[in-house]
Amino acid sequence: MSLNRDSALNVAKVLTEALPYIQRFTGKTVVVKFGGNAMVDPELHESFARDVVLMKLVGMNPVVVHGGGPQIGSLLQKLNINSEFVDGMRVTDEQTMDVVEMVLGGSVNKEIVSSINRNGGKAIGVTGKDGQLIRARKLKVTRNVPGMDAPEIIDIGHVGEVAQIDTEVIDLILGSNFIPVIAPIGVDREGHSYNINADLVAGKLAEVMQAEKLMLLTNVPGLLDKNDNILTGLSTAQVDALIADGTIYGGMLPKIGCALDAVKGGVASAHIVDGRVPHAVLLEIFTDEGVGTLITNQRG
Repeated sequence: MSLNRDSALNVAKVLTEALPYIQRFTGKTVVVKFGGNAMVDPELHESFARDVVLMKLVGMNPVVVHGGGPQIGSLLQKLNINSEFVDGMRVTDEQTMDVVEMVLGGSVNKEIVSSINRNGGKAIGVTGKDGQLIRARKLKVTRNVPGMDAPEIIDIGHVGEVAQIDTEVIDLILGSNFIPVIAPIGVDREGHSYNINADLVAGKLAEVMQAEKLMLLTNVPGLLDKNDNILTGLSTAQVDALIADGTIYGGMLPKIGCALDAVKGGVASAHIVDGRVPHAVLLEIFTDEGVGTLITNQRG
């Protein structure tokens, strides 16, 4: 298909705008948490895969961490296994954990790997159990109950948090010029498996690797102020203030907290990206406007 003059000029403008970003980020590691609509919409899934392949081709080191909540829920329903949630987290008994491993480490992980490979990349799928990548510990949930002197401690089963990350297997994959695709399943010292929130895994991994960027794909345009305008170019101090004054609340708090921890831990910038936009990852990295909220470790 031939381009008319205006279309050609627009392509040239986009490429020219991208050039300084490509030069700046060559050789840098970018950890991307892939989830939400982008995972379940076939067109968005393909556009994400192409974004990751292009990042690799221009010299960046993308590392993909993925979730899979809807797919887990769908299979549990088919198997007639009931799900119970505590503070938004799935109570995960041994039977449910088997399904989680099957979905995250199997079907979802391999689907993303295949998509990247189909679009010209070279991807390898791993879970946090491979090479002891993610050492986990059981997550204990505390809840204040009226009339009780101490908070109630709730056991939600095989749900964990990151205790330690050993990047040896990731370094090996990146060193061989492959793209790692990581399922957020960790293991404790006794060999028990744990399902861990993918945002938390991506944030900790970015911190340990001292990544240039952490990108969290979501189903919202970004961090919004009280008038629903997108906030971006924020420092960690500004984000802390937005949490204190109640602008950031509810379901966005854990995601922002994860981004904030990563940036305070040495990651140069974190991005809350609208994964419903085709090629959102490329637009956020390689254009001046971006498609989400940028948080940096500048002081201010």
